[in-house]
Amino acid sequence: MTSDDYTEPETSDSLRAFGEVLKAFRRRARLTQEEFAPRAGYSAETISSVEQGRRFPSPKLVDRSEEILEGFGAIRGAAKHLSREPGLANWFRRWATLERTALCLYTYENRLIPGLLQIEPYARTLFEEQLPPMGDAEIEENLVARMKRQKLLTERVNTSYSFIIEEHVLRRETGGPDVHRAQIEHILRMSERRNIEVQVMAMSRMHHAGLDGPMRLLETPENRWYGYLEGQESGVLISDIKVVGILKRRYDRMRSQALTLEDSQSLLRQMRGAT
Repeated sequence: MTSDDYTEPETSDSLRAFGEVLKAFRRRARLTQEEFAPRAGYSAETISSVEQGRRFPSPKLVDRSEEILEGFGAIRGAAKHLSREPGLANWFRRWATLERTALCLYTYENRLIPGLLQIEPYARTLFEEQLPPMGDAEIEENLVARMKRQKLLTERVNTSYSFIIEEHVLRRETGGPDVHRAQIEHILRMSERRNIEVQVMAMSRMHHAGLDGPMRLLETPENRWYGYLEGQESGVLISDIKVVGILKRRYDRMRSQALTLEDSQSLLRQMRGAT
């Protein structure tokens, strides 16, 4: 299964409307989904998902459909009205969709507190200091989206969450001492929930399996595993079974290399008291 074959499990009126437009022009051209798909450069499964309103069409698919089906601008026009969830980066939306139904979610972070654990003042500081600068409305939109996403931790009580966070990230006083203290306190409270585990990767650890960078892993209700790797202004959803297997082995090793749950909580309490 490639990223082109990925199917988003949610739908919307705008997605269904676009799907109907695409289907109408495909049928007008007397093409089945199986005939149209290779011409557009996608699988028949992808075309079916788009026509059913179950996934967002890529810009490439929109353009290819317009050309192949002679859409007279109607296909591109319908695509302009597709509604997406505000406040989420384009490259992150697929992963965010998978998170909503995940059986388990693993996160390793060496840059900043994971978004699911950020308190509002911490997240606001990140958005306010971002380059290029954001406008006030954009900052608020991003904050709303981040806080909404965090409801996963409390609403999906049957989902298991594991976080491994580098110690230096937890010690950085992003937002100032008061925000830092509140952020550490919040992580401690969340780590006390039975479905959430937080481990600290100690700075004294000279080497560990995650030195190649941050990673996320999740298991879907169909017991399919995906990975997600993010850099500056980019993110990659990993569906290749072999690559995901490598990431899982690295994460499993890191869980044994990080501080235990009890020692991690003890260190967090020390940080909270030291601020």
